[in-house]
Amino acid sequence: MACRISELVLDCADPERLAAFWSEVLDYVELDREEDGSIEIGPAGTGFGGPQPTLVLSPSTDPRAGKLPLHIDVSATDRDQDAELERLLALGAVRADVGQKGDEGWHVLADPEGNEFCLLRRRIEPVGDTDPAARNRPPR
Repeated sequence: MACRISELVLDCADPERLAAFWSEVLDYVELDREEDGSIEIGPAGTGFGGPQPTLVLSPSTDPRAGKLPLHIDVSATDRDQDAELERLLALGAVRADVGQKGDEGWHVLADPEGNEFCLLRRRIEPVGDTDPAARNRPPR
């Protein structure tokens, strides 16, 4: 038997703001709110325990911004990397400089609280795509 990631927890100063940001980035919806102010977001219709992990934005008086020991990588599912970069910047992401040389296949960004994440070049199929040929399609 194996484990699989069911949720990722991100300590933050403003769970409302980050829940709104990451919901737009990942096409997630709000699933739950805890009395401590935590907000759980995840895929509509499946939520916790589904094929994708949920994201819990947990209030903290000492959130760490910048390079996290674990960071999130995202890949576009319905557009190319350049179009997705523009969408993420419009949502409030900002470019982050971590010493890139400029020829990487990804963009380093930061969410509205400064948590770094990467937008990868390779486009992936949305979860639930049942077309086996689509899984073997080269990146666009």
